[in-house]
Amino acid sequence: MPATIVAGVQWGDEGKGRIVDLLAAEVDMVIRCQGGPNAGHTVINERGKFILHAMPSGVFFPEVQCIIGAGTVLNPVGLAEEMRDLTAQGIDLSGLLISERAHLILPYHRLFDRLEEERLGTRRIGSTGQGIAPAYADKAARTGLRMGDLLDMDAFRTRLREVLAWKNRQLRALYEHGPISEDEVLSQVEPAMALLTPHIGDTVGPVCEALRQGRRLLLEGQLGVMRDLDWGVYPYVTSSCPTPAGMAAGAGVPPHQVDRIVGVVKAYTTAVGAGPFPTELSGPEGDHLRERGGEYGATTGRPRRCGWFDAVAVAWAARVAGFTELALTKIDVLDGLEQLPVCTAYRENGRETQHIPSTAVMHEVEPIYTALPGWQGNTSRARSMEDLPEEARLYVDEIERLVGVPIPLVSVGPERDAMIRRRGVRREGGPRGA
Repeated sequence: MPATIVAGVQWGDEGKGRIVDLLAAEVDMVIRCQGGPNAGHTVINERGKFILHAMPSGVFFPEVQCIIGAGTVLNPVGLAEEMRDLTAQGIDLSGLLISERAHLILPYHRLFDRLEEERLGTRRIGSTGQGIAPAYADKAARTGLRMGDLLDMDAFRTRLREVLAWKNRQLRALYEHGPISEDEVLSQVEPAMALLTPHIGDTVGPVCEALRQGRRLLLEGQLGVMRDLDWGVYPYVTSSCPTPAGMAAGAGVPPHQVDRIVGVVKAYTTAVGAGPFPTELSGPEGDHLRERGGEYGATTGRPRRCGWFDAVAVAWAARVAGFTELALTKIDVLDGLEQLPVCTAYRENGRETQHIPSTAVMHEVEPIYTALPGWQGNTSRARSMEDLPEEARLYVDEIERLVGVPIPLVSVGPERDAMIRRRGVRREGGPRGA
């Protein structure tokens, strides 16, 4: 069973691009399988620093075939720009394949995204404004346009005209906004087509053939379980399913072909956008984590909300996702702190719980902390667990115990070699409470 899934465990921004880049050296195919350009995956290698919005994080390995799967939503203008930037830096994209079934983000999706956030006012979700939710809404309503539609422009124009007639009625009725024209959409889309269309096609055939040949596949997800449409803090969620089950569906990989599910989890907690966040810190402690960790959105530059590690949320995500192992990132950001509180339970209406409640209740829970000792010194130079201070080793061990999933990978920096592979840690296992 040759497929590996790399998924986010928390609210997103855990460092998945860094882990995919590490593991891509061991695989034959990398598939970006859900989500859109509202989140950036940051990769630092010998070529420099890259923020990938739609491209799979395996693009830096020429021998790895990269696929953008059917579960994604894509802005053709932004995707073409991203491809040009990578090509200009010497990255070979000749083998890139984009699913004909991936849905398009068009200018009216971004417009609706902005207008809806303005309408919500103080109740806004915290959207990045990239048009993700409106594009997925059209997909569910069966009014979306797909990448494959760009291969027949006459048919594309006909469908676009039909969709715009309805969208413009909504713009007038719901937002008192003027219409968006067919020419306005086409003027943005058509310049990107020459670059995109040679890469658009069927992805099922290549994926099935790779599986038949026993080649290793790696599925790359976006955001994290707490932003999942079904299992996250709804409605403060994304519009796709970043759980491994949703990712397999978006990639066209049968679940029984997956034998490894790597959850990427940060050594503390961050979130972008609105919604409940029990361990959030305000004041100097939160500012310290933000500045030390460079916690600003890769797509928007917005400051991320920061807090202590939430073992309740991570254990919940592990139960839902079925992680076989975790990759713990950014432990170096905690260097120099005297104490490291870890949330081990919530207090809900006077009682202790380790369950993620409904969102309305989640707003009201209080975190119950266990304080672990911090450590001094610079862990970024460590390349084995023995190189870490005893307190840092204890911290990793305790997270592993609380969540109930082994942690064979510990990241101490963004560079490829800033990774500790823990010896003697088995991948098998199940989350606490499973």
